[in-house]
Amino acid sequence: MKRTLTVLAVIVAAAAAGAAWYSEGKKPLRDGELALAHLKEPVTVRYDERGVPHIQAGNEADLYRALGFVHAQDRLFQMEMLRRLARGELAEVLGARLVDTDRLFRTLGIRAHADEYARRMDRNSPAYQALVAYLDGINQYQDSRPAPVEFDLLGIDKRPFTVEDTLSVAGYMAYSFAAAFRTEPVMTYVRDELGTDYLKAFDLDWHPEGVVGQPLASADWQDLNHLARLSQQALVEAGLPQYEGSNAWAVSGSRTASGKPLLAGDPHIRFAVPAVWYEAQLSYPGFELYGHHQALNPVASLGHNRQFAWSLTMFQNDDLDLIAEKTNPDNPQQVWYQGRWVDLESREESIQVKDGEPVSLTLRRSPHGPIINDALGAAAGKTPIAMWWAFLETENPILDAFYELNRADSLDKARTAASKIHAPGLNLVWANADGDIGWWAAAKLPQRPDGVNPVFILDGSSGESDKPGYLPFSANPQEENPERGYIVSANYQPLSPTGVAIPGYYNLPDRGRRLDQRLAEPGIKWDLQNSQALQLDTATGYGPRLLAPLLADLRAAAADDGENALVEQLANWQGDHPLDSQAATLFNQFVYELARTAMRDELGDNFFGSLLQTRVLDTALPRLAADADSPWWDNRGTPHKESRADGVKAAWQASLAHLKKTLGDDPAAWNWGKAHTLTHSHPLGQQKPLDLLFNVGPFPAPGGHEVPNNLSHRVGPAPWDVFYGPSTRRLVDLADAEHALGINPLGQSGVPFDRHYKDQAEAYIRGEYLPMHFSEEDVKANSQGTLKLVPAG
Repeated sequence: MKRTLTVLAVIVAAAAAGAAWYSEGKKPLRDGELALAHLKEPVTVRYDERGVPHIQAGNEADLYRALGFVHAQDRLFQMEMLRRLARGELAEVLGARLVDTDRLFRTLGIRAHADEYARRMDRNSPAYQALVAYLDGINQYQDSRPAPVEFDLLGIDKRPFTVEDTLSVAGYMAYSFAAAFRTEPVMTYVRDELGTDYLKAFDLDWHPEGVVGQPLASADWQDLNHLARLSQQALVEAGLPQYEGSNAWAVSGSRTASGKPLLAGDPHIRFAVPAVWYEAQLSYPGFELYGHHQALNPVASLGHNRQFAWSLTMFQNDDLDLIAEKTNPDNPQQVWYQGRWVDLESREESIQVKDGEPVSLTLRRSPHGPIINDALGAAAGKTPIAMWWAFLETENPILDAFYELNRADSLDKARTAASKIHAPGLNLVWANADGDIGWWAAAKLPQRPDGVNPVFILDGSSGESDKPGYLPFSANPQEENPERGYIVSANYQPLSPTGVAIPGYYNLPDRGRRLDQRLAEPGIKWDLQNSQALQLDTATGYGPRLLAPLLADLRAAAADDGENALVEQLANWQGDHPLDSQAATLFNQFVYELARTAMRDELGDNFFGSLLQTRVLDTALPRLAADADSPWWDNRGTPHKESRADGVKAAWQASLAHLKKTLGDDPAAWNWGKAHTLTHSHPLGQQKPLDLLFNVGPFPAPGGHEVPNNLSHRVGPAPWDVFYGPSTRRLVDLADAEHALGINPLGQSGVPFDRHYKDQAEAYIRGEYLPMHFSEEDVKANSQGTLKLVPAG
């Protein structure tokens, strides 16, 4: 027995030593010297205590080549997965279950558009040269260093990263903004199948009458809902970032303690492992920037230096239309367009499938755009649905825009850079040390015929779906140095200076209203400390606003003193979501049950499930609550007509029953932090037991849906998984930009077992901030390793 135990101990020790040796070889090199081809001069990379590289180069090309190398050290698998998702190549490494996702992304046309766009790019532009140097750094790392552990597990072969890959990832990012896939099918279904009385719950602003000239068949409705769910599923299952909302504000020096502008920003993006942003300080003679970079992008999407700072939020303008085409009865490959039958364009593509046969695709395109229900293959219904998408239709020199924004030290330069962002729509909030603040809603906004509401599926056989042109950038919502002394951007519907309607899928106004109310308070001088408190605020007026017209019905529904006490908790609730709140738990369960009780019987499970994924539900529920006569309250499954009071009672009883079953019989234990948690999920962490190796969490999470600290969950039953929130929190006071504050939700590294894989996760959920080192003195004092990249040969 002793000999057996000894042998087992040796085997275990050897396995542990082998695993340690294996994992150690995968970790980034943050100290020492490496030769890099094509460098003109040595480059110094100093890593701070968070693993952020501070890169000093002698020229621009060397800088971006070094950035590509160190970015790949930490995020090569993220880069690989993003390009495969965007280009429809996941099934090649993940197998047949990803064929539907690949087919969808091929159908969207991102891959074909990126390939064509790359052919047209100006090879001599500074932005293109920066991208080529950056990609060369990535490829040199990939060629010279061990593959990530995920490559080994999935059997991924290394292949060079290309300009086309970067442009494809930009398309994926733009697509993840587009809410039309989730919203337009269900809104059109409500209008055409239920009637305009049911539309009153939704804030659709203008002309709810139909524009689809021919009714859609049952199979077409099933197609559209399937596409909406497939689109959402593709983004969720890929375990990759999806853009959802954001906060940003700039305060002028007249309202700050320092006398200089202060910028705050926290873009709201789906949580994933690794986190979306890669931080790096970049410098060469004449240029210095602390930036937050996306995978495969050399230019920073967020950034600051001593002179200026900027952040982004999502514009949420509707830049994607779904268009029902009329086919020729004698030739199904023709559609009616501008008074004549025209042929559909067609191309063939093939999806490679791991351990399976390739899948051939026939992808069609009408004059309006790709036929997106081709994503369903042979199962598609008879009506071709085209997709007009600004990302595919505009010039969109977005790489040049951000290259210039990285260097924009004046209002004029920042405005010019913003005007080159055509799609996706972004709000750019900017400030500089000279005292200026500005905001530009950056997008190429299409003109549409009068009376056309693109929240519905449009009719391709008439002129309603045509785009005669685009609005000038001067018509976009924007402000520069407003008299009130601050600018807020929080995804709510903005106003054009010309008064033109800008259709979109905007977020609730409550989050922006909360920020505006706080920033407007007289006598407050804003600094880094009280700005932290505002970013971490967990309340809005949405909950009390929704509950107010229902309180009488809730009091009538309460069955005993205990339930009466719970109703009074809701009546006195301020809409906040701290970890110890029971009212937040009760409210969020009740919101779901109210929606389910009112709407599921009319929509059915599939369309109701799609509605839960949309922003229009957030807008509809307070309107529904305030309308006692809405037809939604009647349950179609019963012989008698239900009232709002009946619906509220049913939702109340269902809420209590579910919370008792899920969280226990004692309402005192229904704490928000117990029911509302954040787990950062890795693409491989969806497979047990790999979740134990790759995922991070769960953490009890404060905040909630559409509050400033927007740690948000889907409307649904408890418990709630936080799925998006602040992807970073940044605060920059331009009086002392060298000591700006920030935080990463996880860590700088995407390499499992690396010390920076999750070293910020607990600090993030606690609401802590960490310094973004900028000055030479601070970088030197906090350096924990120096990597010297020298010219090869």
